[in-house]
Amino acid sequence: MRRIAVTGKPGVGKSTIVAKAAGKLAEKRGLKIGGIRTAEIRKDGKREGFSIEDLATGKTGILSHVKGSGPRVGKYHVNLEDLAGIAAGALMAALDCDLVVIDEIGPMELKSEEFISAVEDILESERQVLAVLHRSSKHPLAQKVREEFEVLTVDEGNRDYLPDKIVEMFGYIN
Repeated sequence: MRRIAVTGKPGVGKSTIVAKAAGKLAEKRGLKIGGIRTAEIRKDGKREGFSIEDLATGKTGILSHVKGSGPRVGKYHVNLEDLAGIAAGALMAALDCDLVVIDEIGPMELKSEEFISAVEDILESERQVLAVLHRSSKHPLAQKVREEFEVLTVDEGNRDYLPDKIVEMFGYIN
């Protein structure tokens, strides 16, 4: 069982690397991939928040936004409803997949008890996991991932070849 987490400073390309690697694993190895992906929500060139997507169903929702009423992380309000419904639901459904993608285990996602519980269930399973890990979170779940996963730190010098390296690292999965 292989478990890899990608970490690094904001904006370095962690989510892009994980998405590229997961896409290549699905294409080259025929793996069934489930889990979640996040993306920026931009308006007029400014980031207003983040969306969340269930990789298996394509269902999307709001992870966080500058406008909202949920718990704050920086300037963003975390949408606990979509974290519980879309993210946690996608992660639980991914227990039937060959590879679980978790983008991201970070301060926003860790505001949701349902998200935390879903990730803990995945960690207790025998599933292969590819995750984005916030670089400095001190949350116990983030610390557990740091201890149990192979952690790759992304920087400008390695981000172009990391997707292929990750595919090679997962190469033995049938």
